[in-house]
Amino acid sequence: MEVLRIVLMVVYIIASIALAVVILMQEGKSQGLGAISGAADTYWGKIKGRSLEGKLELVTKILAVFFVVAALILNMQSFG
Repeated sequence: MEVLRIVLMVVYIIASIALAVVILMQEGKSQGLGAISGAADTYWGKIKGRSLEGKLELVTKILAVFFVVAALILNMQSFG
């Protein structure tokens, strides 16, 4: 059981580093003054799901869920 805990801890650390890197790779949400007039709603903004930014958001969500679940599992094992 201790080996499983160590493996999960290593994967947890790798996931946390990957989560930080993916978050830092994303662009800011503010579009400057173009957001006031509606110019930020361009063609590229509408197909964001297929762009690199859309993929980064999806990876961020997946890594965040894994991070929370792994944290809960590691915490439950410490009480058992």
